[in-house]
Amino acid sequence: MTEGMRFRMGRLDHVHIRVPDRAEAAAWYAERLGFEPVEQFDFWASGIEGGPLQISADGGRTTLALFEAGEGHPMVRQQTGVAFSVGASVFAAFARSLPNGIDGPSGGPLMPNDVVDFDLCWAYDLADPWGNQYELNCYEYDELKADLIELDTITPTRYWPRDQYVDYRGRRSAPPGR
Repeated sequence: MTEGMRFRMGRLDHVHIRVPDRAEAAAWYAERLGFEPVEQFDFWASGIEGGPLQISADGGRTTLALFEAGEGHPMVRQQTGVAFSVGASVFAAFARSLPNGIDGPSGGPLMPNDVVDFDLCWAYDLADPWGNQYELNCYEYDELKADLIELDTITPTRYWPRDQYVDYRGRRSAPPGR
């Protein structure tokens, strides 16, 4: 970030909600509060064991990320938390300002290589001094990959192999019956 510029977290993106059964919870939220699954994020729900089902009552602008509370799935156990979203230039400036007095969830200083590649977005998990966890997301995936990840030779964290996403996209774009 440039001298004198102060980082601003961005808009509320989603809230992590732990439930015993995603389908049951999605039905409850749909029937009572008007939430619907967000097709854009179906990969996380159907392509990744333990991934979130993103539901929204405002067309996907803000979502609830429903995580099943069960044990034993391959992803890091999710905690309830709030996620914010920013554009690529703000996300890159934030990454380049690290370390800057913000800790990761483990308590150590948040570093540029702590970025997570979720295939549909990039994210940083961070914590305030009282242990409350937040997520900072950027959905301008290709732009950020070129302008930050590759340019600054950052090695992101991945929770699943890239091939899972590539296979999922291939199945979604294949003509019916193939």
